[in-house]
Amino acid sequence: MAQKRPFPRICIALGLPDAVSLLDHARQEADSGETFLEFRLDHLDHPEQGIKVTRDFLKQHSECILLVTCRRHQNQGKFNGSVEEQLHILDLAVTAGAQAIDVEIETAEAAAERLNAFRGRAQIIISYHNFESTPQLDALVKRMTRIPADGYKIVTAARKPSDNARVLALAKAYARTPLVVLAVGELGFPTRVLSPAFGGMYTYASPLLTQGTAAGQVSGRLLRHLYRIEKISKMVKVYGVIADPIRHSISPAVHNRAFQARRLDAVYLPFLVPPLQLRDFFLLADKVPISGFSVTIPHKQKVIRYLDTVDPLARRIGAVNTVWRKAGKWRGANTDAEAVLVPLSRHVRPSKASVLIVGNGGAARGAACALIDAGAKVAIAGRNPDRVRALSRICGAEPLLREQLEQRYFDALVHATPLGMFPHVNECFFNGNIPAEIVFDMVYNPLETVLIRRAREQNKTVVPGIEMFVEQAVRQFEIWTGESAPRSVMEKAALEALEQKT
Repeated sequence: MAQKRPFPRICIALGLPDAVSLLDHARQEADSGETFLEFRLDHLDHPEQGIKVTRDFLKQHSECILLVTCRRHQNQGKFNGSVEEQLHILDLAVTAGAQAIDVEIETAEAAAERLNAFRGRAQIIISYHNFESTPQLDALVKRMTRIPADGYKIVTAARKPSDNARVLALAKAYARTPLVVLAVGELGFPTRVLSPAFGGMYTYASPLLTQGTAAGQVSGRLLRHLYRIEKISKMVKVYGVIADPIRHSISPAVHNRAFQARRLDAVYLPFLVPPLQLRDFFLLADKVPISGFSVTIPHKQKVIRYLDTVDPLARRIGAVNTVWRKAGKWRGANTDAEAVLVPLSRHVRPSKASVLIVGNGGAARGAACALIDAGAKVAIAGRNPDRVRALSRICGAEPLLREQLEQRYFDALVHATPLGMFPHVNECFFNGNIPAEIVFDMVYNPLETVLIRRAREQNKTVVPGIEMFVEQAVRQFEIWTGESAPRSVMEKAALEALEQKT
């Protein structure tokens, strides 16, 4: 009888088309310290070749736990054989040393008696996959647990943020039932990190050097070192950023490093929230529950309607970038405004300065309010003259047409448009001379925008957008935690994250 070993929190899913690649990648993962791997034999051109790979791998890495899967194409896999052929391959894999098998519920129901041949030889995981939606889950658990197994895996597709809450709640509701629960896709990514902390047996990750076997998988190294999945507890405080798109965000890298530096049981996640699903996100936020979150495009204005209290400056700006829960109420503030003043104040006294703001959206409005409150003389220009005039009227600034800038000069320029932001890195508002001594670009990706490069060529003093990003993140951290932020750690994490994205 095979000895049962507890599963680690992270299972590296390996799906390669040939046996040589499978063995090579498995060895690389084991050599890097991974101890729990899944061999997707159905991904092999010839699944039976996985038997030798299983035997050869475990000879060299007996410390590893190997889960073998040969999922049929009818059940979201790639194996085209019959149920009998599928179970025969799994049986050979167990004989070769695999300690666990994954059998989809459809096969388990069709051949329940055949599963008895595996009991005592390997751990049995019965799995369900739905890559279209998240169905009624309680009935699904009842269906699956009719067949005895060592664990039950439920994988669904998140179509809205609250689907994540339903999936995670399943692990808590059936705490005595060994479950693996995940929602696939970018919308479902939070479940990959939080599932073990909510009671799930383990989560899945992609290998380092090739793509994963499902949408939304990230590497085991990222789960372990950035999200600290092996260290966060059931009492973990959850934070995050809401945006659409979300992949470009470096906030998870910055805030998770800050939590780690302060040894807090907290994690910061990227939450993809499409424009029409903001209300639904608050269902997720209440049920998880989420302690606080950053807000960026396209939600900074609309999020206000869902908050109980809004800071007066944020209310005047009409945009919130920081939300937190206190005494059961959602509160909002805008740390972008202060993050403009602090870096700029290192080079000029705002109360004595003339400042040109380029832009007419929420970022420009925040900068204008902050600078005018600090006593600066502010002018606003942009690509849309009507919106420039409207914003200037609201803020008490001077509106300028683009052609008027040729006869003007300012102590400082604050660029508050998306021009030059990744992926449109070759765009710039100014083609010639920049009419200011100090050039502050809010864009931080890439690190050196065309505007910053031209400013340096013209011997201007430059303030890169990364300074503003770090400043607003520092303030967010302090609002959420009540502790001083590890500024140097956050600066380093931001720079490293940006370098990895370029």
